[in-house]
Amino acid sequence: MPLLLNRNDVQTVLQMNECIDAHEKAFTEMANGTAVLPLRTNISPPDGLSLYMPAYLQEMNALACKVVTVFKNNPAEHGLPVVIGTVLLQDASTGQVTCIMDGGYLTAVRTGAVSGLATRYLAREDEGQVVSIYGAGVQATMQLWAVCEVRNISRAMVCDVVPEAAYSFANEMSDRLGIPVEVQDQEDALLEADIICAATTSPEPIFDGSRVKEGTHINGIGSHSPGAREMDSEIVRRSLLIADSREACLNEAGDIMIPISDGVIGEDHIHAELAEIVAGQKEGRTIPEQITLFKSNGLAIQDAATAKIVYERALEQGIGTEIDL
Repeated sequence: MPLLLNRNDVQTVLQMNECIDAHEKAFTEMANGTAVLPLRTNISPPDGLSLYMPAYLQEMNALACKVVTVFKNNPAEHGLPVVIGTVLLQDASTGQVTCIMDGGYLTAVRTGAVSGLATRYLAREDEGQVVSIYGAGVQATMQLWAVCEVRNISRAMVCDVVPEAAYSFANEMSDRLGIPVEVQDQEDALLEADIICAATTSPEPIFDGSRVKEGTHINGIGSHSPGAREMDSEIVRRSLLIADSREACLNEAGDIMIPISDGVIGEDHIHAELAEIVAGQKEGRTIPEQITLFKSNGLAIQDAATAKIVYERALEQGIGTEIDL
């Protein structure tokens, strides 16, 4: 019988360090050709959008499909969130559905985890580094948590267009991580950072790329449409650019598409996919002064890998409800 896991169940069992390690295995499979990653399928009913994102990881024995729906009238008409995510996990040997789980918290953690993985492979390894977080929402929380799992962080800074959100984030994350987290303006957060995480909803660049100091590592995760970008063309030009997916960056990511369209860079400016770096097929950072930039769009292999470890931990801990289909 399938196991049903609600949001609280997923939160109970899913830890960031395990999720980062699972991503490392998943991206290695992607590089080695044992991952199957079909194109996302979209269906548009009259009042919304439904997205289907399947993936299979052979070595991890993870077969899953995430369904994400976006229905703007949900809150007013049905008392439901605008965005709803659900993950279906199957036994890769039989095809049987083994688990149905909430996908909201899972998606948030896995998006932080891929930045943690990129930071593990691309950021400098100095002690006591400073992190600047742009944005103060749920994803900003996951970004800082993930970076602190893979690097020795002495303090963090946060900036957001809503000051109250920034101060709330600073207080929460300082208590949670045991490091000083300060609210700063965009300029100071930029100049002092060793690691930058961009996790905003801004459609326009959020900082001047010419002022990013040498040696900085940047995770760009907020923008994911052709006409929107968090980073200007200058920082993209200055950086060793790593993509989670070349195809996605060239077709969905304004951060990369706009500099290409403007003639600032060519498509060959994408140095590598993260999978190639993780698998040792291409080199990442080569000198301390290099600026590295990871552009994340989100891949279904992340959902499959994360769902597998959530299911395994839930079984170990006796969490969830078995349902008879």
